[in-house]
Amino acid sequence: LNFSLISDLKSAIRQAESDENVKVIVIRANGKAFCAGADLDYLQRLQSFSFEENLQDSNHLMDLFLSIYKNSKPIIAQIEGHALAGGCGLATVCDFAFSVPEAKFGYTEVKIGFIPAIVMYFLLRKTGEAIAKDLLISGRLIDAGQAKNFHLVNEIIDSGAIKDYVKQFALNLCENNSAQSMAITKKMIADIQHFPVEEAMRFASRMNAHARSSEDCKKGISSFLKKEEIKW
Repeated sequence: LNFSLISDLKSAIRQAESDENVKVIVIRANGKAFCAGADLDYLQRLQSFSFEENLQDSNHLMDLFLSIYKNSKPIIAQIEGHALAGGCGLATVCDFAFSVPEAKFGYTEVKIGFIPAIVMYFLLRKTGEAIAKDLLISGRLIDAGQAKNFHLVNEIIDSGAIKDYVKQFALNLCENNSAQSMAITKKMIADIQHFPVEEAMRFASRMNAHARSSEDCKKGISSFLKKEEIKW
């Protein structure tokens, strides 16, 4: 993860989100690792930069993670190698993650005097405080089985089958689900956790009422009652 790669990822995600022909986004690597984290040579150069320059660079990674987490389309991490430090953060912030058995996971920043700052928010949401403390403070590596137990990975798939598995999973989302409904549901999951319980319920009730008058809901209910196949 360096400035250039983060820029390319942000650009590709923006392009996919704005493309009406795209309903699901898959992030996968071209190499032995899913992502090995920050480019340490680049990080060393940043140490001579001013605080403002380092803040700008940190915001660059923050914007990438937010563009994934708040994206209107489901994003899948297809993990065919190790996901370490910022690379583990990249996998964490995706909506779904599928991994080969051989992959290792770890937020190893503390081992080099750095901190896992930007991923922390998302990991706490995904796993809770106890597991987040275990992984972030220890910096230890875990295997794919442990990652699945901690809800960092949805399923573990053999390397020869993962490409087809992820493709079929994505196609099922495309063919069986309303893009509008998935987008609103994803946004609600991101937003509703901030609210006190009564405010959350009022928010949910309003969204429920809005959804009933949406074109997708009208189409879906009409097709169901007529026993017609729904074409999304």
